[in-house]
Amino acid sequence: MAGIPGEVRHDRNGSGDGRRPSTPGQFAGIGMVLSGVLSILQGVAGIARDRLFGTPLHYEYRFDLTSWGWIHLVLGVALLVGGVALLGRVSWARPAGLALAAISLVSQFMFIPYYPIWCIAVMILDLMVLWTLARLAD
Repeated sequence: MAGIPGEVRHDRNGSGDGRRPSTPGQFAGIGMVLSGVLSILQGVAGIARDRLFGTPLHYEYRFDLTSWGWIHLVLGVALLVGGVALLGRVSWARPAGLALAAISLVSQFMFIPYYPIWCIAVMILDLMVLWTLARLAD
């Protein structure tokens, strides 16, 4: 059955306990978990094998790739924890998810010269999570 855009869907089993996240909340939580896993993989690759990523010559935000790896690893773990909290309907998860997705979006944008296709894919995922969380009613 087609729904109205922005409509909050309720569970069909009629339990009404409010413990299951709504469909947009599930989407945002799964998106954050996926973005977190991808950032963790990106961070581990940056820490373990510095030669995996290309190094731009004239780039203002050029850090050592190990530093970028640690940034992505920490951010990925935070996204993963925030996504699980969002799926668990924890009260702080929505504002934390908005902040973490925005920080992830900026960090991926700054990392584009090193690994463009991967960064653009994660940026699209972060944008979808941001849009969903911004529209999600409390």
